[in-house]
Amino acid sequence: MDRLQDWWSGGRRVALQVGEEERCVFVRRMGEGPTITLLHGFPSSSHDWAKLAPALAETHALLLPDFLGFGASDKPAPHDYSLHEQADLVEAVWAHERVTSTVIVAHDYAVSVAQELLARLAEGRLQLDLTAVHLLNGGLYPDLHRPQPTQTALLDPEQGPQLSELLTEELFVQALRPTFADSYDATADSADIWQATSRDRGHRIAHLLIRYIRDREYHGGRWVEALERTDVPLAFVWGMLDPISGAHMAERIRERLPRAAMCALDDVAHWPPLEAPERVAAALLAPHTR
Repeated sequence: MDRLQDWWSGGRRVALQVGEEERCVFVRRMGEGPTITLLHGFPSSSHDWAKLAPALAETHALLLPDFLGFGASDKPAPHDYSLHEQADLVEAVWAHERVTSTVIVAHDYAVSVAQELLARLAEGRLQLDLTAVHLLNGGLYPDLHRPQPTQTALLDPEQGPQLSELLTEELFVQALRPTFADSYDATADSADIWQATSRDRGHRIAHLLIRYIRDREYHGGRWVEALERTDVPLAFVWGMLDPISGAHMAERIRERLPRAAMCALDDVAHWPPLEAPERVAAALLAPHTR
């Protein structure tokens, strides 16, 4: 818990207009230089980037928000959470911080947010310059996404709310275990993710947040098109052992986006920023051409 408290004490909760509501959103800034916006996955928080942030902050200004419903940001319930709303949140953070140009680094859940932002850029609706997008283990192609059993249960209209109510740290950590490489000791990271999730009873809204999977299914055509047609330089850092979006997703990426840089981490599963932070930082800082 001390790690999470230290992380949150280094940032602040800011009031932002997200859609039609004002929400308090946790934002942490680190470093100076060109901006990198780092967007976290489900079910965690911006703390996922804590291990590699210091290396990036040596040469860049980092912007690390918690999405609505996650970490130290507001967790309204009941609420109709959506990936479009999270894209609105990112734009609101950029406006508040007066960001005019940024690199995006997105993991898991956030890859779809990044795809929506690329779609808005293509439509001329994004009010800043995206200089590059780096994507890590996420459901870029919804037909290849393989949800874990707990995610499938959370999606069920009857089971989902019941499961959210019954979630404990033990059950949560048990559900996370298969998403880490077998050789990796995930004890501390799993405890951190639980603390971020359960803050303000956030685990009780897991069945609401998991609806992003339906968002992906419904908007998949728009988001795949945005990914494959963008002029923004793309690069991928991919844990190949990931049971959700691992080697099978990387194969599709290589087929459809052969010019994009691909850093394949053969001994890493779903959580590259946690399992291999030094290698991820090096890949993010490496020059890429497209």
